[in-house]
Amino acid sequence: MPRATWNGAVIAESDKVAIVEGNVYFPPESVKSEFLRPSETHTTCWWKGEASYHSLEVDGVQNADAAWFYPDASEKAKPIEGYVAFWRGVAVER
Repeated sequence: MPRATWNGAVIAESDKVAIVEGNVYFPPESVKSEFLRPSETHTTCWWKGEASYHSLEVDGVQNADAAWFYPDASEKAKPIEGYVAFWRGVAVER
């Protein structure tokens, strides 16, 4: 089962992920919200829309903007709307 881990903690785990452009997107209900912290960061993908970010915090250690999602994805990206992907040292096992 695909899993995202960082700093010794399982951040997300699901067998219902979506893989887009090599990134594993986890359904929002599979992400452990206790590790997410709000971020003001936003970026734009020409075909998916505007991404929003979360920082991660595990055992008092933060990883800024390590998770992103599309809260209002474009029509082409609707299947991953709200799904969360990770980077910046988060290990994602498929």
